[in-house]
Amino acid sequence: MIINCYFNQLNIYQMKILMLGESLDRQGGIVSVEKLIINQAPPEITISHIPTLPKGSTIRKVLVFVQALLLLSWKLLKQEADVVHIHVSERGSAFRHAFTTTIAWIMRKPVILHTHSPDFHIFYSNLPKIIKNVLSWVFCKSTRFIVLSDSWKKFYIENLGLKPEQVVILANPVKFPLEVSQPIDSQNSQKVNFLFLGRIGERKGAFDLIEAFAAIPTEQKQNAQLIMAGDGEGQKAKDLVEKLNLSEYITILDWVNEQQRDELLAKADVFVLPSYNEGLPMALLEAMSWGLSVITTPVGGIPELVIDRKNGLLVQPGDIRELSTAMQSLIANQEFKQTLGNNARNSTKSFDVKNYVVTLSNIYQSVLT
Repeated sequence: MIINCYFNQLNIYQMKILMLGESLDRQGGIVSVEKLIINQAPPEITISHIPTLPKGSTIRKVLVFVQALLLLSWKLLKQEADVVHIHVSERGSAFRHAFTTTIAWIMRKPVILHTHSPDFHIFYSNLPKIIKNVLSWVFCKSTRFIVLSDSWKKFYIENLGLKPEQVVILANPVKFPLEVSQPIDSQNSQKVNFLFLGRIGERKGAFDLIEAFAAIPTEQKQNAQLIMAGDGEGQKAKDLVEKLNLSEYITILDWVNEQQRDELLAKADVFVLPSYNEGLPMALLEAMSWGLSVITTPVGGIPELVIDRKNGLLVQPGDIRELSTAMQSLIANQEFKQTLGNNARNSTKSFDVKNYVVTLSNIYQSVLT
């Protein structure tokens, strides 16, 4: 997708950005960020996207990546990019983009590495020393290195040797909804709708959430329901729900599209994300922008956004009893739930994608001056 524009630096010209990352038909937070940048980019920037990881078989993934390397090299040789913007995570993504970053560096193009990994610290700590040194060398060749929070900035500086002036904090953006449904009046005895969006698995605390719901006393459980939507281990979650006799209360859905996601957010009261590791999750930002109360964990960049009992509730990863107690407190206290939701929405206004693309544009400009 290409967005045409003119950029006024010394003379009027188009700033050409070559963006590399996951295919836009994939699912997940990185793709959501890519789409928001492409769709909301200001009219003075042209963005060309090269997919490096498609859906499909291993053979298809290898072929697409090789094609991406060839296309990247060709476009840089033809001077069709001013800046190379690379979205990177851990494991295979880190290794793939060691190649793309090196190619851009050899071609003497400014490289912006944009890291999204929720558990890069775990991945990196388990690597052999020689691989650590290689990744560190490659990452340090970036002109700018975008991280999601101050804690991640500290990690990359201390562990991979990046310079403080090289690392830029840019929290994920959110498309801020102009209007949201009014909170349920505290006098109405309607069910509290809990919502989980994300990959269903251990890292996101999905199974902990089911266990925590099971621990809610029966009289409160009658006034609550939980919807969980995402890819991953959905069948395992369904089996656990059935084992705990929670089918009446918990619904497990597959991954939902943007329209379906917004419909779920509009009907929800509380968003729950009890993760063990995170960057700064898009799903959490989206839920807060919709005015939902949130229950989450102080991992990654989350504690820089969520202040316990001010705009959300923080519980320790893996503490099922604490998670259940937090859920019970919001079932019992509608006024508290509403206050947290209002504060959550107000605290995410600065994350609006309109502000985000202005900041990103300034980062693009800074590597060219």
